[in-house]
Amino acid sequence: MSAPVLDAASPSAAPPPAGASPAAVAVVRSLHAGARRRLLTATIGLTVALVLAMGVRVLLGNYTVTLPDFAAILGGEQIPGASFIVRQEKLPRAVAGALAGAAFGASGALFRRTLRNPLASPDIIGVTQGAAVAAVAVLALGGGRGTGMAAAALVGGLVAIGIVLGFSLAGKGSRGAGGGSGGLAGALGGASFIVAGIAVASLCQAILSGAMLALNQHDLQAAAVWTAGSLNAVTWERITLLAVLMLVLVPIGGALHARLAPADLGGELAHGVGSRPGRTGLGALVVGALLAAAATAATGPLAFVALLSTPLARGLTGGRPSLPVAALCGAVIVVMADFVAAEAFGGTRLPTGVLTGAAGAPLMLWLLIRTGRKA
Repeated sequence: MSAPVLDAASPSAAPPPAGASPAAVAVVRSLHAGARRRLLTATIGLTVALVLAMGVRVLLGNYTVTLPDFAAILGGEQIPGASFIVRQEKLPRAVAGALAGAAFGASGALFRRTLRNPLASPDIIGVTQGAAVAAVAVLALGGGRGTGMAAAALVGGLVAIGIVLGFSLAGKGSRGAGGGSGGLAGALGGASFIVAGIAVASLCQAILSGAMLALNQHDLQAAAVWTAGSLNAVTWERITLLAVLMLVLVPIGGALHARLAPADLGGELAHGVGSRPGRTGLGALVVGALLAAAATAATGPLAFVALLSTPLARGLTGGRPSLPVAALCGAVIVVMADFVAAEAFGGTRLPTGVLTGAAGAPLMLWLLIRTGRKA
């Protein structure tokens, strides 16, 4: 009998069964060592890829910057033209893209592990759409484009996930936070949550279209670009706010992600080993929603980044869930997509979300087909 591997990031997650033969113990330990090596290799490789992607985003493009000039600019030297472009455009976009992509990737990993569905993603079940609705509503009411929009996006994302959870619980006909097939664990583990999320996402999209009609011409143009997912308007203020939120949320999300490992074996066994997948899953969804909403507030709703990151991360780690690898995948995706959107079409700059959406749509269709065949 072989012990299941719960999480490659947790060496003791799947110990050899009691009474196992020395040969079985050696095989299990070898599998764990291989999983840890693969996880470490994926983490290091993606970190290097992210650094290179950010270097390409800052140094190359229609306006190139040499490494000596870049180092001089970072050191405070003023180079006519180059200093402004690097400090106010290229570098902010690279940093914002990396942070937002990491936030979306981490959010996708939390949603996927909690809901145990390949289509579980904050941009599929209404979180990013709820954040966008709240942010545009603040803009329409004259609340400004800075901290007010960011705070509204966080609230909107939480409200959206709350509505989805409420409908999912109502669909299950469950009460309380118990385990098994009832309560939160049952609501989070079924397809009703995904269906409710898709319905809420559609409703939010309709509300968003109506809210944009209330904007004046100037705000309407800015909102249209932002809702398409664009890094054109990123500022160091938004970057700082996103970075601070991630410093708080990512460690909490990582801890919750690891605590959900027993749920991979099933709800009954998870409760048997003392886990509380309902409460832990709810916390993971709240943190994931906050991460997705914070990224949406900074860059707009970048379509399908969370959906793309998780399967890519699992492919690199041999199918084992890893929040850091998913976050790094999201960061690389957004930085490279922003470079292509801004630099590959001559004088035309496409919103970054257009490219991520174009890449994510085929993946979503493939996941739907694959899920249907498994069912």
